Amino acid sequence: MISMASPGTAQARSATPETASRKPDPVNLTDLRREAEKSSQALADATKALEQRQATLAKADKELKDKLEQLRTATLELSKVRQPLSDLVQSLYQVPSGGDMAPFFTGEDDASNLQALSDMTYLVSGRDEILADAGRLYQEQQKLAAEAQDLRATKLLVEAQLSVEIDTLRKRSSTVVQSLSRALVKLGVRVNQGGRSGAACDPTKVSSAAQYPNGLLPTSVLCPLQQRGRELRADAAIAFVALNEAYRKRFGKPMCVTDSYRNLAQQQAIFYRRPGFAAVPGRSNHGLGLAVDLCGGVDVFRSVQFNWLEANSKKFGWMHPDWAYHSPFEPWHWEYDPKLGSLL
Repeated sequence: MISMASPGTAQARSATPETASRKPDPVNLTDLRREAEKSSQALADATKALEQRQATLAKADKELKDKLEQLRTATLELSKVRQPLSDLVQSLYQVPSGGDMAPFFTGEDDASNLQALSDMTYLVSGRDEILADAGRLYQEQQKLAAEAQDLRATKLLVEAQLSVEIDTLRKRSSTVVQSLSRALVKLGVRVNQGGRSGAACDPTKVSSAAQYPNGLLPTSVLCPLQQRGRELRADAAIAFVALNEAYRKRFGKPMCVTDSYRNLAQQQAIFYRRPGFAAVPGRSNHGLGLAVDLCGGVDVFRSVQFNWLEANSKKFGWMHPDWAYHSPFEPWHWEYDPKLGSLL
């Protein structure tokens, strides 16, 4: 019997309707983003567990069907091989007066009778073996059929349980993403700007943005910022909005942004306009929706704004890259690090 255990079971079973309903809602953008990503990962794990179980059970079903077919074939072959013996035994019992067995059945006591008795014993024994083999094969068939039935019943039960868990996780993930979207809207982010759906600001959809080449990201995977006309990849945008709110509390106004996502044409224009100071088109983090250029004091090295951002940006997954301190010197350039953001 193939084991029913499979990877992802613990994760899938950890989120039942009861436990999901008891979870408190996150209170800030970072928590919301992290909870959305966790919910999405739990959903992916549960779905993967279901697929693995289905594959395992399908394999077990096939193996049992193969065994049953082998037994059926073996039974037919056995019958063919021993059919002559069975027919002969049946004939002797039906017509005991004929053939070499006649002396035995008439009761004559001589050597031929002993030979006939020996032949009869052999034939009866052969028939008994046929019956015994058939009985064993039948029992084995019944056993395998019962195992197959148990597997099918277990499969249906497991699939039903996982389907409920997946549905609960899907609803939880959707609820968190909706809460995140509402929080962004309250902070002035127009998540549906330009006809895009709210999915553009869904951090669980970041993998879809990663499928596009640098500088060729469509509007559908770029989340607007509070600063008009500026946009970033969802995870970077959410982190920047959180950082922007912290900056606003410190300086009484939002951050000044001169540039964010740049498409390939914009990268080429800047590269030719500022040779030696702009990344080669198609290699800039601006083209991935992971970088911004700032103004309003941050662009002045060692200003109060620059120092504050340097000291606090990593708390939100943002940083001033090493190269921007010297080659080329760009105090205004800041980048979002997904690995750093995932640790928050």
